[in-house]
Amino acid sequence: MLAHIESSPEPAEESERKVHSRRIGEIFQEHNHRLLRFLMGRLTSEQDAREVAQEAYVKLLQLDRPEAVGFLKAFLFKTAANLAIDRVRRKRTVEQRGHYLFDFDLQPSPEATVAEAQDARVTLEALAELPAACRSAFLLSRIDGLSSMEIAQRLGVTDRAVRKYLARALLHLQARFDQLQS
Repeated sequence: MLAHIESSPEPAEESERKVHSRRIGEIFQEHNHRLLRFLMGRLTSEQDAREVAQEAYVKLLQLDRPEAVGFLKAFLFKTAANLAIDRVRRKRTVEQRGHYLFDFDLQPSPEATVAEAQDARVTLEALAELPAACRSAFLLSRIDGLSSMEIAQRLGVTDRAVRKYLARALLHLQARFDQLQS
């Protein structure tokens, strides 16, 4: 009886994660365009706005206790605003002090090297599990640095479809990393 009680919270926690992911997907569908316009007012480029929006969604997905945040949309916008401020400050610092501040070489620890290799393996496996169009959109965005409009032109789909592909890829990657940590 005790073993049954101890093992039952995991499925409930897993279903809470699915509900949380579904809620974020709904927020993405309903508010992503508004979020991007909000960020465009604070940042210098559409690409920066899209990257900050993606970071904000990832932070939303990484909440340890999503049920504690009553207003996920408000939390999303506040997180995005904070990330935008950080990005502007970083750019300003680099411009004022020059790039030489970051021109030093640090040797990573063996543990960090192993962790990076494991992360890379999980990422590659997760990307291989995605549909081809979704995987292509993600790689064109993250590796080639293309905007969603440029990706849409390359793939012959709409900008909205590309944004859905990117969100799906991020959700899938987050789920795989969550499994790794469990």
